[in-house]
Formats: sequence, C-alpha cells, structure tokens
Amino acid sequence: MKDLEEVFAGLARSTFRRRFRLREPERKYLHDRGMDVVLSHASRFVDERLAPAFPANDGKQTPYRHHPVFVAQHATATCCRGCLEKWYGIPRGKELTVEEKQIVLAAIERWLSAQAGT
Repeated sequence: MKDLEEVFAGLARSTFRRRFRLREPERKYLHDRGMDVVLSHASRFVDERLAPAFPANDGKQTPYRHHPVFVAQHATATCCRGCLEKWYGIPRGKELTVEEKQIVLAAIERWLSAQAGT
C-alpha cells in the first residue's frame, strides 16, 4: 500500500483528478452538516460501495456529484477498486481491511478539509 503523501503527490499531477472541486450545493451541504456527519456518510459509502471484494457495479458505483464525499472520492481516486489498485496499491478481489478503509477515509477527509478551507 502506498503512502498517502505519495498518492497525493501523484494526484496533484493528474489533470483529471485536479479538476474536481466542490460546487456550491456540495460546499453548503458540508458546511451545514459539518465534517463529522459527512465523514460518517463517507464511512458508510466505503463500507457499502468500496469495501467488498467485488462491489456491485465496480467502476460505476460512485456518482460524480450531489454529495461532497462522491466528489472527494473521484478527486482522491477512492471511487472504485480499479482506482484503489492503481493509485494506492490496494488489490482488487479482496475485502478492504480496517487499515485500508482508514487510508481511504483519511484521503477523503484531507481533500474535503482542503476544499472547506479548514
């Protein structure tokens, strides 16, 4: 598994990943509900949509908008198992470990915090 600093350095060089930003509705959602609530949503999304060894609709399970976590997942390459394998070195075909889930959530939190200006 790659170090989060190494992953974020690579993400900063990706034209595709750099283009993601929270739009006003998503920024307002984050502000109104707070980081703790939004991260609890992130944890649930990861458990349901990313953690299984073979997630349903893998590669298409994460929308591009309508929730700050979805945008963060695309920006941080935590949107599908293929991206996790490419960017984080977390192989497909096995359930995510507790440590791997923590890395995913840390990446999402880091990106959301930067977007929120905190």
